Amino acid sequence: MQFRTASREQSAGVVQVGEAVTEMDQVIQQNAALVEEMTASARSLQQQAQALVDTVAIFKY
Repeated sequence: MQFRTASREQSAGVVQVGEAVTEMDQVIQQNAALVEEMTASARSLQQQAQALVDTVAIFKY
């Protein structure tokens, strides 16, 4: 009887670990997507800043 109970508990633990790993994978994928978005935004902002610098430079000289 103890063996059966321990086996069920172990199975439940394995299921919980599997669910946690799946959830972590989803979070990692979401984070990767956010990093890509932020990288694109940073590049765009850098280009806009450079365009502004170039425009202001026209008036300096």
